[in-house]
Amino acid sequence: MTHVYTVTGMTCSGCKASVEKAIQSIDSVTDVSVNLEQSEAVVSMTDHISIKKLQDALSDKFQIFETNTSKNLFDTIDIPENNSSQFRQLFPLFLIFGYITTIAILLNIRAWETSNFMLDFMGLFYFVFSFFKFLDLKGFSESFKMYDPLAKVVPMYGVVYPFIELGLGLLFITRVQIPLALIITIIILGITTFGVTKTLLDKKSIQCACLGTTLKLPMTKATFIENTIMIIMAVWMLIKIYN
Repeated sequence: MTHVYTVTGMTCSGCKASVEKAIQSIDSVTDVSVNLEQSEAVVSMTDHISIKKLQDALSDKFQIFETNTSKNLFDTIDIPENNSSQFRQLFPLFLIFGYITTIAILLNIRAWETSNFMLDFMGLFYFVFSFFKFLDLKGFSESFKMYDPLAKVVPMYGVVYPFIELGLGLLFITRVQIPLALIITIIILGITTFGVTKTLLDKKSIQCACLGTTLKLPMTKATFIENTIMIIMAVWMLIKIYN
């Protein structure tokens, strides 16, 4: 029997090799083929192997679950992660957004101006998110090019991207070259959002690189929403500046 699994957390060919080796070591497994781009593992086995046994064989860096399509129609299909487990995975992202929002509010609460709140929010957003990417710059660039259209064509863009985010954060916080920073925000996040949207429509399960590789986050609608919020803020600020 042959099952098709989705494996998240793979960012490079080394990860691919590790997953193949770990699964191949399990009794009853006769063949393993891992596709890094599609985050997919096709496993042939003589007896059914539970998801738990497969997960136990893998490093904590990787998560495995069976896709809705199986090459054997009579195989038992394990239920993918439910909303509760997905929420737990995304909790760090929600927590970070909560902190950024709270700090931006506190910075402006005495003399409230929505535009200043947005600029502080965007500056803090870039500072925090670039920080996590710098923790594993190589790993981030490998993950990023799996869904960002520009990073796929120009791999070096993934290495430079955290520096762009840091620079934009400085511009927003110091209120320097705000129109330029807003335009760059719309361009780079627009490109990434296009890639995220395509990934979601293709129903691929890959790791989101928004917080680098330190925190394992699945690519979900939350990633699309986070980018969309920033783009809407940038467009709104540009309209306000030039009106």
